[in-house]
This record gives sequence, C-alpha cells and structure tokens, in this order.
Amino acid sequence: MGSQERRFNVKKIAIIGAGPSGLAAAKYLIAQKVFEDIVIFERQDEVGGAWYYSREPTHTLHVPQVSADCPSDPPLHPEGKPPVFPSPMYEVLHTNIPRHLMQFSDKPFPEDSLIFPSRELVQAYLVEYAKDIRHLVKFSTLIQDVRLRQGSDGRDQWHVDALALETGEVTTTTYDAVVVASGHHYTTYLPDVKNIAEFHKAHPDVITHSKLYRTPDPFANKKVIVVGNSASGIDVAAQISRVSQQPLLLSVHSATPPAHLEWIGAKEVPAIEEFLVEERGVRFAGGRVETDVDAIVYATGYLFTFPFLKSLQPPLVNDGRRVYGLYKDLIYIDHPTLVFPGLPIKVVPFPFTESQAAIFSRTWANLLPLPSVEEMKKWEDEEAEKRGPAFHVWPKLGDANFINAVHDWIKKSGTEGKEPPYWNDELIWQRGIFFEAKLQFEIDGQKAKSLEELGFKYEPEDKDLAKKTTSTETLL
Repeated sequence: MGSQERRFNVKKIAIIGAGPSGLAAAKYLIAQKVFEDIVIFERQDEVGGAWYYSREPTHTLHVPQVSADCPSDPPLHPEGKPPVFPSPMYEVLHTNIPRHLMQFSDKPFPEDSLIFPSRELVQAYLVEYAKDIRHLVKFSTLIQDVRLRQGSDGRDQWHVDALALETGEVTTTTYDAVVVASGHHYTTYLPDVKNIAEFHKAHPDVITHSKLYRTPDPFANKKVIVVGNSASGIDVAAQISRVSQQPLLLSVHSATPPAHLEWIGAKEVPAIEEFLVEERGVRFAGGRVETDVDAIVYATGYLFTFPFLKSLQPPLVNDGRRVYGLYKDLIYIDHPTLVFPGLPIKVVPFPFTESQAAIFSRTWANLLPLPSVEEMKKWEDEEAEKRGPAFHVWPKLGDANFINAVHDWIKKSGTEGKEPPYWNDELIWQRGIFFEAKLQFEIDGQKAKSLEELGFKYEPEDKDLAKKTTSTETLL
C-alpha cells in the first residue's frame, strides 16, 4: 500500500479528556520526545473520565432522545466545589473485564484486587496511573470549540477555545494536532417509540435512562421494566430485581443468555411498540399489554457527539451512531492531525487505546507514514459496506487481533517510542471467557480474586481461542 509524501510538523498537541484514552495518549506522545507542548483539557476536577463517580446523577433527561445535536447536560454545582459532570457510574459496579486483561500494559492492578475490580478501585488506579502526567492537565476546563485553520506554511492548525469553569475565562490557543478523547457515554439514546413523549409528559417520573441510575432503592416494591440487555442493562436489571415487584420485565430485541436471565430473576418480553398514556402502560411487540407500570429504565446506550467540532464539514456525525471520515476508526482522513481514540465498542478499552496511541504518536513524529487520502477513503467505504449500521461495534476478539498486530508491526518497524501492549495466549483466552466468568463472579457474591476461584482455569490447549487474523501488513 502506497504512502503519502506528507510530513507532519507537530509541536503543540491538545488532548481533550483525561479519561483512560486521553491519559494513554499523553504517555505515548511524551515517549516520542519530539513534541514540545502537550496539554490535557479535562472538564472535571479529577482524572478518570467515565470512571469518576458522582453520587448525584444528572438532572437532565430528554424523552425521547435520538439526536446527536442534543445539548450537553449542564454540570451540577455542589456548594464550595468545582462543577461536576455526572458520569454513568452507579454505586455498586464492577468491571466486566478481568483485571489482568483490563490493565494498562505498564501498570498492573494490585495483586490482592478482586478479579473484576470495583469502580472505586478503577478510579484510584487511574489517578495513580496519571501521577507522572498530572502536571499536563488543566482541570475544570471545558472545550467549547475546535476550529481548523491553515498556518502560514499551509499546514493545518487547530484553534481551541477553552472555558475555565471556575472563573468563566475563555482562552484561545493554537495547536498543531488534537486528540479527541472526550468519551462517548454522555449523550443518551432513548428511542422514539409511539406515544413516548405524551406518556412522559403525563407521567414524568416513570421513564428514566441507566445514566441516571445509582442504586435500586427508588425501585423498591415497584413494577419495573428494564429495556436493553447489554452489560449495563443486565447489571441494572439484576440489582433492581432484588427489591422490585416480581417479576421484573426485561424488554429486549434479542434473547438474553438463559443463565444470565436466571441470575437477573426477570421475565423476558419483546420490545416496547407503544406507550399507553391513560393506562400508564405499554404494548409490546406481539400485542402483550402491561398497565400500571411504575418505572421504565432504558439501558439503551449513547450517541457519538462532538459539540466542539461543529465547524467541520462534512459533519462528523449525523444520527450519532457512527463517526464519519475516519481511517481505521481513528484518524480523520482529510486532516490527519485530528484523531479519535476509543471509539470502537465491545473492545477492552485501556490496552486498545494504548495501541491506537502508539500509532498516531509515531505517525505525527514522521516515523510511520499514512496511505494516500484516496486509499484511506477507499478503506472507509469498503468497511462501511462490510460492517453495516453498527459500524463501530467490533467482533469478538477483534481487539485481541488489533492489539497484537499493532505490537508486532511496530516492533518490526524498529521505530522509537513506547512499546504497545501484547496479549499472550492466556490473556486472549481470558478475552474469550470473561462474559461467563463475570456472571459466576456475581453469583458467587463479588468476592473472587482469581478466575480459578470461579472455576475457570487456563489450559494451554485453549489457545485456539487466540487465533490471530489481522495482518500486520495492512494496519496503515
């Protein structure tokens, strides 16, 4: 594959977000030792991104909510403290990923940790991981706008408007490159089902979204429907089911694995097709009607939104399901000094974003050339045809293939910089079984510190789960 004759002249870099992908980006960029100024902008008063817990949820709920242009939730203003932007974290939450698989390549979780760490431990881990780069972070700073401009030498530059939330001061600074690590767990998706708006107006306390969920207490003795059976839907439904009227109803498009449904203690029902305002009820696909419903929790995920990049044309997003104009789900094709780590869904995020950072840090240092614009656009078009509407949802073991292919490719290139992660056969085996292992962890009372305690023991013959299919020749 041919490469461009483009040479980057990147000296100043802005990173938007001090969550896991932003922190990883900073470490890999620093390791190149060629960039003069790296600044991380974080709207919260601490690192952690989505893992930074707020006991109080957002007060904002749009019903329905299907627009990527939906205004961002305003922050909360606790007395005497910096503004807070509540994340989707809830009170009792453990990762879905075993700690050895989840961790950054150069920082293990404490050895006495639970095999599926608590949200508190993950947040503490990220604070510790950030210690050596904390001086780069501008906390309580909200990025309002990022605009593309041409420098005097004809190269792309980015004007970044940053609002200091505690003083109200807005500063504009020019950067040579921007890392958009702002996450995608903030703009809720809540489908536009027949009569849902009228229902919400009449019964404003019934419908909610899992982003606002914190504890099951408000659902005690109530008739509850949870919509969605992804990881958060299953977890939230299981917690609520312990205190709600029985059975809790789990509304889904595709069947929940029987063992998970049994653990939740729910009755599975089809998708909601219509809201019945007078009856405070719903009609499901197939005709079943449920009335006098007390609570409906939509665990239906989030939309991709970048409110500070509105000036980019063509738009990055339309319906919020996909980010357009990217090569390898990462590099903005028309202006490759803009990157978006952490977009893929159903990947192990910490090491995955390390691998992405290893690529763009070396690319901006002129160590790894990009293909031509035409080749990159052709790749995007071909991938769109193959992937369909779920563009950023990666297949099982897609992250394992990517992580190891990036590692092998960069090692082969002999380029300087921070070495990206590599998963051995045992880690790839863990990637293949952790969904079942997490269920056993919950059933056993959330106390296991190893997979062996849960009945999962790695045997070398299990390495057939670790087949690698990504060619190192086609990464860029």
